[in-house]
Amino acid sequence: MAAPYSRLLDLAKVQCRIFSLNFNPERLRLGNKILRQRLRGPALAAWYPRKTVSFRDLQDTYSRSGLTMFDEAEDDREEAIQIAKLRGKGRPKKKRTAAESRSAKKKK
Repeated sequence: MAAPYSRLLDLAKVQCRIFSLNFNPERLRLGNKILRQRLRGPALAAWYPRKTVSFRDLQDTYSRSGLTMFDEAEDDREEAIQIAKLRGKGRPKKKRTAAESRSAKKKK
């Protein structure tokens, strides 16, 4: 013999109260599955290494006291950029006004 529907609803309500679940007899989409999941923020933050002191941090710290430092990697990078510019491979200049843009030149 089958139990009446109201009795099954009461059983489901008690079950949800015991196991700390939401009672949802209409089976609406409430997003509880997403809300019950563990937060991902701490796991994602732990994945990436902690930031260490960079050469620029040291440079900023000691420049206040009048000491100057030489960053060889930065100097090499700037030199490579200058060589690329001389060869015509540098980045294009920024357009400051709409009149300088290509689309404006095409319309004329």
